[in-house]
Amino acid sequence: MNRRKGISLVITGAVFWGIGGTVAKKLFQQYQVDVDWLVTVRLLIAGVLLLALQFIGKDRSQILGVWKSRRTAIQLMIYGLFGMLAVQYTYMASIEHGNAAVATLLQYLAPVMIIVYLLMRKQSVPTRQDLLIVSLALIGCFFLLTNGSPSQLSVPEAAIIWGILSGIALAFYTMYAVPLLEQYDSLVIVGWAMIIGGSALSLIHPPWQMDVSGFTLEAYISLVFVILFGTMLAFWFYIESLQSLLPQESSLLGSMEPLAAVLTTVFWLKEPFGILQWAGTACIIGMILLVALQKESSSRSNQHPGNEKPLRVS
Repeated sequence: MNRRKGISLVITGAVFWGIGGTVAKKLFQQYQVDVDWLVTVRLLIAGVLLLALQFIGKDRSQILGVWKSRRTAIQLMIYGLFGMLAVQYTYMASIEHGNAAVATLLQYLAPVMIIVYLLMRKQSVPTRQDLLIVSLALIGCFFLLTNGSPSQLSVPEAAIIWGILSGIALAFYTMYAVPLLEQYDSLVIVGWAMIIGGSALSLIHPPWQMDVSGFTLEAYISLVFVILFGTMLAFWFYIESLQSLLPQESSLLGSMEPLAAVLTTVFWLKEPFGILQWAGTACIIGMILLVALQKESSSRSNQHPGNEKPLRVS
């Protein structure tokens, strides 16, 4: 029963993440919601809610304890600004200029960027599986962005640029978090990172200056979905799934996120999607599964495979 519960939680969370991006696109399109405002509100509210979950159900002393060490506090500030804020803003900007399907798939290139970074730093030796992962990512991107026609992009250039930046930001977000997660719970680190990022952006774009007088009930429901379901509950469900599933299993099932983003973009928002773009999507999802399986294989040789604490941010 616990295993079934874990599977249900991670799939539900991944679907919430995927649909959340599509709902955000509708807010941009139909209600001219400003991306700066949405990112600010999303981060601040979701961050407070995640810390509230920590306060209610886990070690509440960690909430303030994370600030007692100067070194940890500096790391958390850097993580909040250049990790959380960067990845959230670039992801939403890519959705605004393009669509949730392309933005999510480009963001999922982060594992490839990490592989390339480690190879450049000579911290790892390329394996056949690494080459296959990179090849799938490149082929998938080519089909996704051109639909097989090299002379013509199938999505706006701005969406591609923001999407690639989102992948780079996610790679940094993933790698930089490791020492913080070795000391504190994920809810504490991500919750504070969201509050830090949202607070910083609110200094540039104060959320209270947004005119919401034209919002309909549907707009408010969409906004609640993006913040509550597409951010806070999605992350919480993912973390809770780790209580009954291995991190590798949660990562595999988490690949439902890009699939949900593609399906809702195509069939709900009626965005055009060519046959070769579907092929590109399949290549990138295959790459995601291969990365998760690679982690699972390496963890079996590790003495403590359950120590891994993955993060999700979409």
